[in-house]
Amino acid sequence: MTEQQTPLAQATQESRTAADLLRTTDAVRTRAHALLARARRGESAWFTVHDLALAEAAALVAEVTRERYPDLNIPYHSRWRHFEAGGVNRAAWLNALLGKATPAEKARAQIDLALVSVLLDAGAGPDWSYQEAGGGPSNSHAVYARSEGLGVASFHAFMAGLFSSDHDHPLQADAAGLQRVTAETLGAAFQVSGHNPLVGLEGRAALLRRLGAVMAANTTVFGTPPRPGGLFDLLVNRSPGKVQAHDILSALLAHLSPIWPAQNHIGDIALGDCWPHSAVEGPGLSQGWMPFHKLSQWLTYSLLEPFEWAGIPVEGLDALTGLPEYRNGGLLLDVGVLRPRAPGQPERPWEAGDEFIVEWRALTVALLDELAPRVREKLGLTEAQMPLACVLEGGTWAAGRALARRLREGGAPPLNIVSDGTVF
Repeated sequence: MTEQQTPLAQATQESRTAADLLRTTDAVRTRAHALLARARRGESAWFTVHDLALAEAAALVAEVTRERYPDLNIPYHSRWRHFEAGGVNRAAWLNALLGKATPAEKARAQIDLALVSVLLDAGAGPDWSYQEAGGGPSNSHAVYARSEGLGVASFHAFMAGLFSSDHDHPLQADAAGLQRVTAETLGAAFQVSGHNPLVGLEGRAALLRRLGAVMAANTTVFGTPPRPGGLFDLLVNRSPGKVQAHDILSALLAHLSPIWPAQNHIGDIALGDCWPHSAVEGPGLSQGWMPFHKLSQWLTYSLLEPFEWAGIPVEGLDALTGLPEYRNGGLLLDVGVLRPRAPGQPERPWEAGDEFIVEWRALTVALLDELAPRVREKLGLTEAQMPLACVLEGGTWAAGRALARRLREGGAPPLNIVSDGTVF
C-alpha cells in the first residue's frame, strides 16, 4: 500500500482486480478444468467422471449434427436460431421492416432484439407455451415451447413495440421502454395465465427494468436514447473494421453487471453468474469463486451475426466457452460421462448457488472443450470449419434435448433446478 492509498482505497482496488479477473473466459476455463482434473482424481464430493462415455457423447452429437445440418454448413449457436423456429425467417421480416436503414442502424435494432430476448431466455418450465398469431412471414398458428417459444414470444413483443418508449420507432428497445415493463405487461405478451405459467416471470421483468435503469445512467456507452444497440458503436469505434468476440463479452460484463441479482459480489462489485466453490483456487479475493457468465456468453454468441451482417467480422470465437446450462450439462449426465456420487441427488431440488450445481456447470464447461475435437473428428471438420459456437449448435445442445426427450416424459432436464429466471 502506498503512502497515499487508504485502506478503503486498497480494499476497493483489490475487489476491482478480483472482479476483472473473474470476468474473463480464461478464468472460467482454467478453474473449470482444475475442477475436472480434481474430479478425475476422485476428489470431488459430488461427481465421478467416466471418460469412456465421451466417445458415446461425441457419436451422438455428430449424429444429431448430421441430421440437423446434412451439408455440415452449421450456423452459430445463437438466439437467431430460435427466431427461425418452424422454418420461418423472422430476421428477414425485421430486416424488411427496417427498410432503407443503414447497416449500422439495422445492427442496432438487431442487437436491441437479441439482447432483450436473451435476457428473457431462462428456462420457461414444462407447462408454458406460446401460440404464434400468424401474419408477418408466416400465417401459421404454430405453438412453441421452451427456448423456441421464448424466442418467438420475445420477437413478437419486440415487433409490437413493447420495449420502446417511442411510438414512432417501435423496432427498438430503449431505457425508458424497458423501465416500464412489468410482470403483467410481459405476461400478457407471453400469453401467461393460470393454465399457462411461465417460470420466473417477475424475475424476468425485473431484469429488464434493471437493464433500462443501467442504460439510462450510462449514455456514454448506450447512446441517446440509451439502447443496447449503442454497444455496436462502442465496439466498432474502439476497433474499426473488426471486433474480437471476447471484447463483446467484456463490454457486456463491464457495463451490464449491475443488472444481475446482487447475492454474488466482492465488495460492492456485483459478479453476476459467478458462484462460491470450496475447491476453486485463485489469487486474492478471487479465491473460491467459479465464474460462468452463461447468459452473457449466450448473448455474445447471439450478437456475432448482427456485427457480421453489418460488415464487421468477429474474430477469436473460441475465446468463448461452452454454455453451462441444462441441455449441454444434461447431455453429459444422461450419457453417463458425469455421475452423481449419491443416490437421489438428481431428484431433489437445487439452487443455482449450491456447490453440486456449481461443480456440475464447471465440469460441463471443461468437458465441452474435450468433446468438441472428438465431434469434429467424427464429422471430418477442422476447428476453423466448426468452431465451438457451431459444435454447440450442431450439436451438444440439440443432442442434450433429444436425449432428455428419449429418457423422460416432456424432455425434462436430469436435474431439478429451482430457477428465478436469471441463470438457467
